[in-house]
Amino acid sequence: MRNLKRLSAFIGAILVIAAILYVAFQFIFLDFFVDLWWFQSLKFESYFWLRLLYRFFLSGGVTLFFFFSFFFHFWIASRYLGLNPSVETLKNIEKGLDFHRIAANFINGSVKIYAPISLLLAIYIAIPFYEHWETALLFFFGGPSGVIEPVYGYDISFYLLSYPLYLLIQQELLTTASLLFCMVGILYWLEDAYVPDQSKEMSSGAKIHLMILIGSIALFVVWGFLLQRFSLLYTGNHQPVFYGPGFVEIRYQLPLIWLKIVTFLATAITAGLFILSEQHRRKTPFLIALTGFLCVLGLPKVQFIPDLIQQYIVNPNPVETQEPFIQHNIDATLDAYDLKHIKTVDQPVKLNAIDDIEAWSTQKNFENIPVWDREILIDTYRQMQSIRPYYTFLSVDEDRYFLLDHTRQVNLAAREVNLAKLPSEAQNWENTHLRYTHGYGAVVTAAAQDAGNPLIWYMRDLNLSSNVGLSVKYPDIYYGQEPYSYAIVPNSLDVMGISGTPSDPDMASAYQGKGGIPIPSQFRKALFAVYFKDQNIFFSPNISTESQVLMRRNITARIQTLTPFLHLDNDAYLVVTKDRFYWIQDAYTLSRWYPVTQLADDDFLEGKQEFNYIRNSVKIAVDALDGGVQYFISDPSDVIIQAYSLAYPSLFKSLDEMPAELASHLRYPRDLYYLQMKVYAKYHQRDPALFYQQAETWQFATVRGQPVKPYYQTIDFGNCNNAEEYVMLNPMTPVNSNNLSMIGVAGIMDTTTCSAAYKPSITIYKFLKDVQVNGPAQVEALIDQDPEVSALFTLWNQGGTKVQLGRMVVMPMGNSVLYVQPVYIVSTTNAIPKLSRIIVSIGNRVVMDTTFGSAFNRLKQMFIKGAADVNKTGTSKANARPGKN
Repeated sequence: MRNLKRLSAFIGAILVIAAILYVAFQFIFLDFFVDLWWFQSLKFESYFWLRLLYRFFLSGGVTLFFFFSFFFHFWIASRYLGLNPSVETLKNIEKGLDFHRIAANFINGSVKIYAPISLLLAIYIAIPFYEHWETALLFFFGGPSGVIEPVYGYDISFYLLSYPLYLLIQQELLTTASLLFCMVGILYWLEDAYVPDQSKEMSSGAKIHLMILIGSIALFVVWGFLLQRFSLLYTGNHQPVFYGPGFVEIRYQLPLIWLKIVTFLATAITAGLFILSEQHRRKTPFLIALTGFLCVLGLPKVQFIPDLIQQYIVNPNPVETQEPFIQHNIDATLDAYDLKHIKTVDQPVKLNAIDDIEAWSTQKNFENIPVWDREILIDTYRQMQSIRPYYTFLSVDEDRYFLLDHTRQVNLAAREVNLAKLPSEAQNWENTHLRYTHGYGAVVTAAAQDAGNPLIWYMRDLNLSSNVGLSVKYPDIYYGQEPYSYAIVPNSLDVMGISGTPSDPDMASAYQGKGGIPIPSQFRKALFAVYFKDQNIFFSPNISTESQVLMRRNITARIQTLTPFLHLDNDAYLVVTKDRFYWIQDAYTLSRWYPVTQLADDDFLEGKQEFNYIRNSVKIAVDALDGGVQYFISDPSDVIIQAYSLAYPSLFKSLDEMPAELASHLRYPRDLYYLQMKVYAKYHQRDPALFYQQAETWQFATVRGQPVKPYYQTIDFGNCNNAEEYVMLNPMTPVNSNNLSMIGVAGIMDTTTCSAAYKPSITIYKFLKDVQVNGPAQVEALIDQDPEVSALFTLWNQGGTKVQLGRMVVMPMGNSVLYVQPVYIVSTTNAIPKLSRIIVSIGNRVVMDTTFGSAFNRLKQMFIKGAADVNKTGTSKANARPGKN
């Protein structure tokens, strides 16, 4: 029977050990090794170890600190300070021996108890640090920004890099000191209760120990009050007028915080003197200090005092009393959203646009007015260029390339593989992971053209035919925007005919990249089979020692796994180079701790983000063939990316190191510009009095009831010797009005030196108030009222076709504003749109034609006729009948 019990215990122990080893292997070691191999394949092994070291060092160091803090105090209390035998006990040999025997047992036995208790308490206290270890990393590697916050005079880096960590540390240290005081007090009570023959008085050492703990609690409470001052910078009490502290917070609540500190210190000092003093104990000073502290502590909850201040001091003269605080909010917000250096140009508008029309009537300028926009093109690409059922186009990008003697704006899209389009019987393991592994090529079309002509293709079909000189040596797309699963290439399967051309069979049969994880042995095959929970990896005869595992092939997931601290733009875009395709991804650093600045109020990037500071700090290039990822710092002034760059020196490169073929396709991010303009619509009013009135607040212009969001345009502003700039335009109107107030232009050209250096900037072309300028909604009304347009639309909306209007293009044209509205005809049975007409509008004139040249000539004649009518009658007949052709 005894042997049976031993055997059962042995088997049970074996099973427990096996379960532990399985869990450790499955959830720790396997993931660790696969991640290590993956980082090695990307040449980021040193970054992998450094990131792991930081996390282990910071998390482990914090745990050890709290463990030794608890252990030290328990050890001191039980071994040295808690025992206080009476004089009678020490003189009596028998009692003395009993006392020392019981005390020794208590001391030695208590170690077995408070050691694990210290560990458990340390882990409990350190849990928040495990989740925020990167906050500590930023603190250690952060430096000054050079920007001073005006309320308290601290550098902005204090709030972005230090303040969040201070809040966490203060809370955890206060909790630790409070727990220690309670538990050490209990330990002293247990020693007094269970160790016999002790003096009735607590030992002086124990009193001093408890007083040190009380002093620690007081110190951390005072630190909390000091940190509470900064919380005033994040108050929203004055919304929607302005954000941050106002007269009440700075003149009433801030002095209360200082009064809390003074009365609390007085209470703590008088309490300590009362406890430690053996003679002349007086309760009166302590009671007075305590009463004062409690009164001050309760004052913030008495609302009628700040209400009286607001009613009788602030409200009678709000602009003057709140002026410095409104100015703080304006300055902080402009800096937090990177709007401080916006250039504003007062743009006069001429009623007669003849000179502007003549200056712009050249083919070069017309070739870059984007009448094809990506929302319209996606269906055309999918129906005309997917070619194979397993190919698709996920989205259409916009860019510019030097083609046919000058920079031309284009639309382009990657032809990616989408296995969901395969027949269900073909969606097996071999097809999914070994055969249909990648997309192939891209399509490129002109963004501008005349109406009535077929779509102009710059690159098309699987042979990547191009009549403008575009060519790609390795057009395979193994990494893209589709939710790719893992692939194993090269392999022994015959994949001819899936992609490539018969004249270049090697292109289809062999993987040309070097970005996968090698599988040199059966052991590694077995590990990957376990990792992916797929035994086919191990048993497949088509996988050789030359094969590589390609994983995390979605570029967003790939980047987020590598650098989870970066926030990615929603619109990664494709770049065509002579060698291969690349994806360029804009990345941001965010923070919610910028003082006196409201949090962004809408969804941004990958979801709801609580932030009030943003910088486009990093440009990321992802190789579509190899999956290689390169990080380039695009805003070195950002203190957050400075800290990460110091922490991970092998990860980031200077933007100057980006290959010229990629650097020429950098652009101002669309998501960032949209957010900035949404903020600037209110905060362009930099004078506090004007800001308080909100008389000139803007809103996004609307067309067909929808806001006109920023769009890309290649245009010559005359800044750099007729060089065309790739910019983003955004029109805005006054709130509750349709007149055009401004056109915002965001670009990256260094207009000072006219070099190729990346220098993002925003220019606001602000229209003077003396001339009314039509907004998009008003131009839309002019178009609807035009008899020619109305009659043609009615005709086209019959017989199986319908009219579809594209994005309205709004752009400054000298001293005029040009509106371009592309008109498409779409069959109800076939979603391929055809560009049929182009509507052009300047002032109150509307012309519809098939070419820009003819439309501009007609506009010119209308303005000439209008000027002649003015000379004859003093009244412009053209202006009397808006929209008349």
